[in-house]
Amino acid sequence: MEAIRSFFRDYVAFLTIPNINVIDIIEIMIIAFVVYHVIIWIKDTRAWVLMKGIIVLFVVWLVAVVLGMNVLLWIFENAMVIGITALVIIFQPEFRNALERLGRKSFSSISLFDETKSKHERYSDRSVQGIVRAVYEMAKVKTGALIVVERNIQCREFERTGIPIDAEISSQLLINIFEHNTPLHDGAVILRENRVVSATCYLPLSDNQELSKDLGTRHRAALGVSEVSDSLTIIVSEETGSVSVARDGKLSRDVDSEELSEMLRRIARKSGDNSKKKWWKGRKNNEK
Repeated sequence: MEAIRSFFRDYVAFLTIPNINVIDIIEIMIIAFVVYHVIIWIKDTRAWVLMKGIIVLFVVWLVAVVLGMNVLLWIFENAMVIGITALVIIFQPEFRNALERLGRKSFSSISLFDETKSKHERYSDRSVQGIVRAVYEMAKVKTGALIVVERNIQCREFERTGIPIDAEISSQLLINIFEHNTPLHDGAVILRENRVVSATCYLPLSDNQELSKDLGTRHRAALGVSEVSDSLTIIVSEETGSVSVARDGKLSRDVDSEELSEMLRRIARKSGDNSKKKWWKGRKNNEK
């Protein structure tokens, strides 16, 4: 009997539910709120790319700890303070934007978990068709255009440099924005989740020295924003009327309507939906 009591005291006692009061519940809710919104902020900004790099460094540090690599551990320890300071400097615009968004929210609009993002589709077939139609209508008459199609990383810092639009995507609206001698035709348009969110936006110029000298500022700006985000940027040349696409720091020139439609449809499909479809398709094959 004593052995049984000792077993429960040593190995099962930790399974008992601790005493939880109201303060503990409030504290858990606050921590959950902060952690959730930090994860959402990381996912929606360039910090997500940085997070992947930090995970790689963490794996290297773990290997160094297990194998006793003292030189690597010394480097990690001395670079920690400098690295944190560098992160604050590099991501200062994102930090400021996050605090501004939090300050603009009213207490009634703050919820623990935001489900609106998961409910909305990224881009509908109607939006894709409107973008493609507008691009090639402008290409016919050699109207220069620069359209940033967002994916996961939001271009908030570039959005703030333009004029808010917040209108549903349509070919007529896009064509009218880039019409010659209109107030909104200069700069880039940013699209997000079936909406034209901002126009006349300024984009960072790429420092890629391999870019052809025949290409102008629009192409360099499109390549620049593709280097700092996962967006797809469409360029219509004002000189030749050709359509180019910048994505992942690479430029594809002379893209036809079918290729552009396929690129946009890939963006429109959410990764979660794709995984479900693939899983269901595999299940059907196995049943056969």
